[in-house]
Amino acid sequence: MFSDLALKIFEESITQYHVKDDVNQSFDNPYPKDDVAHLLYRKNWIDTVQWHYEDIIRDPEINPVDALVLKRKIDASNQDRTDLVEYIDSYFLNKYKNVSKTSTATINTESPAWAIDRLSILALKIYHMDEEANRKDASEEHLNKCNEKLNILLEQKKDLSSAIDQLLTDIENGDKFMKVYKQMKMYNDDELNPVLRAQK
Repeated sequence: MFSDLALKIFEESITQYHVKDDVNQSFDNPYPKDDVAHLLYRKNWIDTVQWHYEDIIRDPEINPVDALVLKRKIDASNQDRTDLVEYIDSYFLNKYKNVSKTSTATINTESPAWAIDRLSILALKIYHMDEEANRKDASEEHLNKCNEKLNILLEQKKDLSSAIDQLLTDIENGDKFMKVYKQMKMYNDDELNPVLRAQK
């Protein structure tokens, strides 16, 4: 199942990041560029680094200048994340390009890659909630609450994985079809963002 492959790669990426646990560490993708695994690993690495950017920027003592630099990094990361989702969807569009739709085929509320994006974030939530559920310096109440949340996240992982695999099966069988809209983000475009346009 594709969700099994994606989760395996996401967990590899998260584990590798936490060897150094440093947002400035170098990135090395272990998968060949022509493999969808390459896209999945890169996608999760972006998510993992951004997860930690979001932790850092919430420091109430952060220097405002540092916070602005970090905000720019988060903006760039969000754009990279969107780009990777579109690359993954392009992979699926190409994979299923010769599938004939049935007469009753319907479109899904989101594309496969956006569902996989949610699975990547979910893998990060599970990793960090598991850390919290096993903290040696936390109270029993904290550990119990985090274990409850972890169990919910694990159930969500099962449900989301099943939904992704079912969607891909439906597309492969012609019962669903893909339609991908490029993300028309306006705030990074110096023609569409009035503040950036005024700078020109």
